[in-house]
Amino acid sequence: MSKATRANTQSPAPRGGDRHDLIRVHGARVNNLKDVSVEIPKRRLTVFTGVSGSGKSSLVFDTIAAESQRLINETYSAFVQGFMPTLARPEVDVLEGLTPAIVVDQQRMGADPRSTVGTATDAGAMLRILFSRLGKPHIGPPGAYAFNVPSVRASGAITVERGTKTTVKATFNRTGGMCARCEGRGSVTDIDLTQLYDDSKSLAEGAFTIPGWKSDSQWTVQVYAQSGFVDPDKPISRYTKKEMRDFLYGEPVKVKVNGVNLTYEGLIPKLQKSILSKDKEAMQPHIRAFVERAVTFTTCPECDGTRLSEGARSSKIKRISIADACAMQISDLAAWVRGLDAPSVAPLLDALRQTLDSFVEIGLGYLSLDRPSGTLSGGEAQRVKMIRHLGSSLTDVTYVFDEPTIGLHPHDIQRMNALLLRLRDKGNTVLVVEHKPETIAIADHVVDLGPGAGTGGGTICFEGTVEGLRAGGTITGRHFGDRAAVKDTVREPTGTLEIRGAKANNLREVDVDVPLGVLTVVTGVAGSGKSSLVHGSIPPGEGVVSIDQGAIRGSRRSNPATYTGLLDPIRKAFAKANGVKPALFSANSEGACPGCNGAGVVYTDLAMMAAVATTCEECEGKRFQAAVLEYRLGGRDISEVLAMPVTEAEEFFGAGEAATPAAHRILGRLADVGLGYLSLGQPLTTLSGGERQRLKLATHMAEKGGVYVLDEPTAGLHLADVEQLLHLLDRLVDSGKSVIVVEHHQAVMAHADWIIDLGPGAGHDGGRVVFEGTPADLVAGRATLTGEHLAAYVGA
Repeated sequence: MSKATRANTQSPAPRGGDRHDLIRVHGARVNNLKDVSVEIPKRRLTVFTGVSGSGKSSLVFDTIAAESQRLINETYSAFVQGFMPTLARPEVDVLEGLTPAIVVDQQRMGADPRSTVGTATDAGAMLRILFSRLGKPHIGPPGAYAFNVPSVRASGAITVERGTKTTVKATFNRTGGMCARCEGRGSVTDIDLTQLYDDSKSLAEGAFTIPGWKSDSQWTVQVYAQSGFVDPDKPISRYTKKEMRDFLYGEPVKVKVNGVNLTYEGLIPKLQKSILSKDKEAMQPHIRAFVERAVTFTTCPECDGTRLSEGARSSKIKRISIADACAMQISDLAAWVRGLDAPSVAPLLDALRQTLDSFVEIGLGYLSLDRPSGTLSGGEAQRVKMIRHLGSSLTDVTYVFDEPTIGLHPHDIQRMNALLLRLRDKGNTVLVVEHKPETIAIADHVVDLGPGAGTGGGTICFEGTVEGLRAGGTITGRHFGDRAAVKDTVREPTGTLEIRGAKANNLREVDVDVPLGVLTVVTGVAGSGKSSLVHGSIPPGEGVVSIDQGAIRGSRRSNPATYTGLLDPIRKAFAKANGVKPALFSANSEGACPGCNGAGVVYTDLAMMAAVATTCEECEGKRFQAAVLEYRLGGRDISEVLAMPVTEAEEFFGAGEAATPAAHRILGRLADVGLGYLSLGQPLTTLSGGERQRLKLATHMAEKGGVYVLDEPTAGLHLADVEQLLHLLDRLVDSGKSVIVVEHHQAVMAHADWIIDLGPGAGHDGGRVVFEGTPADLVAGRATLTGEHLAAYVGA
């Protein structure tokens, strides 16, 4: 039988599809983009640069990635689309050559207490299946090892309809792995009752000490006083056991107060629903202070913080329980899994090994699977999301990354660069929004946006190679080779902050003296214990202002003016100038346009299709009633003031008829952190990650304190903006403050007066102080990874 032979061994003629090697964008107008047109090569690594707020994310995420995901969603049936997020078509004339987009952004993982690194990846599920097959004693299916699955038992009569109806007795039993005491949270809440009320007083005398609860006017308080469950004129300390139980833990029940039907509920569940269930960061300062005083979280005494039931903890493989496995450092867990030999679950073991090895490869081997996902930094969360894509067989897709080097030591950036190149070399298009020169340097193609931020940006300043960017005259090109020099002289400390025996997370009984009155930078590879030392060992008491990486959460009604408290003095100034109430000048209160309820736009829900937002015809997007816009301050109405950028508003409220010192101070802080281009009324949902972090910094700068603790303030900052941040830190120190910064950026290290370097590695390989001293000594010694990279950076 003859074999078929190939008649022509030459390469086939190019087909029409081979010509589609570009992603073409024409006329993009999303957010601040100004009719942007750009051609991006496929199967290449393209880096998008520009100052924070120049339009990088608007082009990459809100235009290219958003349209790709919308088009994919449209391939599903209308029924399926009804269960998917609705996406509107971005404002762009033409988008051609798109491929399926996989977005790996900086969005932090949900802060639900039941979400961990194990549940957020496939590793936890695979580990549960492994223990359900090999664990001794066998306690049940995978759900028996899951801390999110409660045990359920039920018995009773059921009716079986098979020909004739028959009633039989049945028993239902499901074994879950959830600890019954803490309900799978690992910690129990203890509320300090003395912070809720003064038990020497009666309700009529104003016993409640909860912020905002006043006995004479609050409906909430009147429900308790007139419920009939307690005597409002009797001091709380004299309540009977039944009265105390009803007062603190009473079930919801309808009661009539002054002829109005209201719901009575015990004080503890009432507070848990109304205050304690909310995000602390989004609370007003006085409410947040109350919660921190009144509530303490302690490790669950029944499961010792493992979240698991006794049965789940008793089942073991080679003397290791699933609780022990989840608590292991992932690099150690990977080694343990490699030592298991079980042919019956060989495919499962291979998949689990591959997943755990991906953690190590991406630089997250220091984590554990029981680490709450809400405690991961933005950079860690982004790398956890990358894990499922590392071993993917998909090719010709577009990977979109938002600053993948955020939170990474220079040593770790090299590893991240290798991963980006590996994705590209598999035949994928890789789009990266980035500020770090180390990652920009490996790009095949660079798109630089600017020239400024906000309304001053939104245009393409440069397209081409890295060499072309260096030679170009753009802000990025001019600052690409910037290198901060190590200071010749450093400030002398005015005192020391002693830390003794620090052992939070991976710290190993660390003793260190942090100098005061100077700029101290804490360095080390990711996972070496920097944040544990700074946030876990410096008590956040009087005089300490701590600004961590926690995200700002805000709705489309939130804006810089509302978040910073700037709107309060502005409203009062308008009210005083016009002799009316301040509430009229709030788009969320009495002054709101009735047509759009102060939103400025009207949203029309189209079921499974994207909701359509149209500018409100009644207020023309100004958000306020027409009568409110007749009141003026310094010749401007309230909508015109909210449309001002910070720099213009600072001048407006600084002198003349509109002079408002309280507003001018807040605006000065916003300008100091480099947000002078932001509009006062710009929705928080449109701000980039870097802009949100600096907005948080500006807000906390108002707090009176002698020690400022900052966690990676350069996150999301352009090379040109880092210099402005250094000037701000200098001003804080020169005004008598002590500034402690956790940072990876070499420019901040070089500018420090004192460096504390932790390491030498991550996880249990770190947690020790490997260097204390000046930047010059660190560079001269080159004894640590940080010293080597800082020496290379300054050219020593």
